[in-house]
Amino acid sequence: MDPDLDTQDRKILAELTQNARIPIAELARRVGLSKTPVAQRIRHLEEIGLITGYRAILSPLKLGLTHVTYVEVSMNDTREHALQQFNAAVRAIPEVEECYMIAGGCDYLMKVRSRDMADFRRILAEKISTLPHVSNTSSHVSMEAVVEQNFRLG
Repeated sequence: MDPDLDTQDRKILAELTQNARIPIAELARRVGLSKTPVAQRIRHLEEIGLITGYRAILSPLKLGLTHVTYVEVSMNDTREHALQQFNAAVRAIPEVEECYMIAGGCDYLMKVRSRDMADFRRILAEKISTLPHVSNTSSHVSMEAVVEQNFRLG
C-alpha cells in the first residue's frame, strides 16, 4: 500500500471495495467529507492507477460453475518467447479464472472453473493440454472454498 495515502483515501478505498456503486453522497457521509473532495480523491486514485476499474462480480455458483480445480503446469521450454506464447494463449481460455507463473516444482499454477468433472476433463484435454510448450499437468480438485474473496483493505 502506498504510504502517501492518508486516512481519508484509505477509508474511501475500503468503502469502494465493498460497494463500488455507492453514491458519492453516501460515500462522503461515511468517510466524513463533502461530495466534492471525495469525487476529487477518487479521480486522483484513478489517475495514479490505484483504482484500475469497476466491475460486476458474478457468482460462479449461480452460473453453474461449481467445480474448481487447481492445475500445475510444467513447460518444456521456458525461454521468454515460449512463455509469452503460453501467456497469450492461456488468456484466451475463459474457464481459467486465474493463472500465475510461479517458482517451485512447476512453472504455472492456474485456477479453473467448470460445471463438473466431465466438463473439467474436456477443458483439460481440449484447451489446457494443447497450450504451447506444455510438457505436463497435475490437477488438484477443490472440495470446499474456505476463504474466497477479492482483495480488500484490511
